[in-house]
Amino acid sequence: MFKNKLPFCSFRLLFVVSVFGVLVLSSCSSKAQQEKESETNKRITILGLGDSITEGGKTFHSYLFPLWERLFTAGYHVDFIGPRSSKCRIGTISHCGFSGKNAEFLEAQIDSIYRIYPADVVLLHSGHNHFNTENPVDGIIQAQKSIINKILAINPKAKILVAKVIESGKLPKYSYIPELNEHIGNMVADFNLPNVILVDQSKDFDWEIHSISDKVHPNPDGAKLMADVWFQTLKQVLPTPEQSFHPQIVSYKNVKEGELLLHIFKPEDFGKKVKRPAIVFFFGGGWTHGTPLQFYRECAYYASKGMVAISADYRIAFLNHSSPFESVEDAKDVIRWIRKNAADWNIDPDRIVAAGASAGGHLAAATGTLNETGSTSSNTNYKPNLLVLYYAVIDNSLNGYGPKTIKEKYPEISPLHNINPTTPPALFILGTKDQLIPVKTAEEFKSKMKINGVNCDLRLIEGAGHPIFYYKKDLTTDFYTIRDLTDNFLRKFGYLE
Repeated sequence: MFKNKLPFCSFRLLFVVSVFGVLVLSSCSSKAQQEKESETNKRITILGLGDSITEGGKTFHSYLFPLWERLFTAGYHVDFIGPRSSKCRIGTISHCGFSGKNAEFLEAQIDSIYRIYPADVVLLHSGHNHFNTENPVDGIIQAQKSIINKILAINPKAKILVAKVIESGKLPKYSYIPELNEHIGNMVADFNLPNVILVDQSKDFDWEIHSISDKVHPNPDGAKLMADVWFQTLKQVLPTPEQSFHPQIVSYKNVKEGELLLHIFKPEDFGKKVKRPAIVFFFGGGWTHGTPLQFYRECAYYASKGMVAISADYRIAFLNHSSPFESVEDAKDVIRWIRKNAADWNIDPDRIVAAGASAGGHLAAATGTLNETGSTSSNTNYKPNLLVLYYAVIDNSLNGYGPKTIKEKYPEISPLHNINPTTPPALFILGTKDQLIPVKTAEEFKSKMKINGVNCDLRLIEGAGHPIFYYKKDLTTDFYTIRDLTDNFLRKFGYLE
C-alpha cells in the first residue's frame, strides 16, 4: 500500500507491510544494478570428461569437488555440468565421467552429450581402461583428436584442457601411459590453437603416494593435487574475478575423522589492538551435507565492516556418519573456542553473534537456547550474545523437522522447546513460502521469546521459499534484503557502526 507513494530511485528499496505485528518484506533493485551484478557474476560452465578418475567412487576420490572449492574460494562463479553426478559434501556435483569406459567410448558419445551440455570449459582426462597388449596409444590419440574436433565444431570458443593422464602402478596393464602422454603433448601442439591447452597431470602425481591400494585411483591427496593442476591452468584462461576469499584456517577440535576447522576472516586493520565483535556462521545442509564456503561472502563482508567473521565446520553425516546431536556439540565447542581464544583474535568475548541457515540456523539457535546439563568438558560458556537465524530449523518435535533420531529426543535439542530468559536476542528471517518451517512456527518462537523477556525480531520475506537463495547460484535481491536486515539488527545492538 506504500509502493505507489515512493519515488523511483536507483538504489535498493525495502517495502514494509505490517501483518499480524510481523514485518513482511519484499525487495527490488534498479535495472542498472541488476545488469552490473549479472555481468560481475557471469557464470562459467565446466564439463569434466573422462572415466572413473573423473567420476570418483566409494573408495576413491574425484578431483571435481576440490577443484570446485578452489574455484569458489578464488571468486569464480562456476557450474559443473554433465549428464552424470557424484556425491560429495555439498550434495552432488555434475560431470561426464564414465567409470570403466575409455577414450573411444567418449568419442562415440561426445557429440550428443556436448550438444546438450555445451560447457565453456572441458577438462579432458582420458587414457585408462586399456591393456598394454592392445597397443592402444594410436587409437586413444585418434579418439581424443575426434573429441576435440567435435567439441570445436559445436562451440569454436570452447576452452579444452587436455591432460597428460596420471600414471599408474598397475603394471604391466598401464605400462603404455608414458608413451601415451608423450603423444598427447604432440597432439595438442599440432592443434596449435589458443583454446586447446595441454595440462600435465602426470608430472607431480606419484601413484605410490597419491593413489589408493589399487595403484590407479586418486586418494584424497591425489584428488587435491589433480584439482590444483587444473586450477593453475584455469587461472590463466578465465577472466580474473572481482573478489577472492582469503580466510585464515585454524583447528578448533579433533574428531575421529580428523580436525574440525574454523575459517576466520579478519578486518583490514586487525593489527590494531581493539576488541571487536565476532560473528560465526554455521552452514545449512540438513546436518548431512554442506561446507563452510557457504558463508564466505558474508564473512568477507562483515570483516570489511570491522568484525571478526568466522565460518565454522562441524560434523555432518556424509563425512562423519554423525547425527544432529554431534553437530550441536561441535557448535557449542565453536563458541567455547572463540570465547577462550578471544584475546588472541582481538575479539570481545561479550559480543559474539551465532548465525546460520536452515540446519546451521538450528545449531546457532541451539547454542543460544540449550542450557548445559551434567558435567562438561569445559568451563567456558558456549552461549552467544546475539542470534541471527536464516530460515532456521527451530522445531525438532514430532510435528517439526528432523530425522527420526532427533524427534525421539527432541526436548534435548529443539530450540523452540528450550527458550529461557538467558536466550540472547534474535533476528529470525523466514520466507512466507518456506516448505519446511511454517510461518506459525516462527511466530510461536517469537511469542515464547517475548514471554521469557527476550527480544525477537521476526522478518518475513514475501514469496521466498527454503532456502531463500542458493549460495552456489547467482545472487538474488533477497540476498541483499537479508544483508540489510542483518546490518540493521547488528547496528541496533551496537555491533556495527
